[in-house]
Amino acid sequence: MSGFENFGKRETDAATRMECGICWTVYDPAEGDPHRGAEPGTPFSQLPEDWSCPNCDAPAGKFMRLDDAD
Repeated sequence: MSGFENFGKRETDAATRMECGICWTVYDPAEGDPHRGAEPGTPFSQLPEDWSCPNCDAPAGKFMRLDDAD
């Protein structure tokens, strides 16, 4: 497994980090996205429908679940 699952799937748990499949920017719910109005603690699944990558403007559907590998 490559460490990525559920390409484009927004149903994630509250702590799941997501990575943009275009520019590899990571959305970390613990940090939120203050530049786009997502407060720290906002799960990816609760981002607004029009939210997009803060780096490349890709839609949320282009994000992949990032599984931390030890």
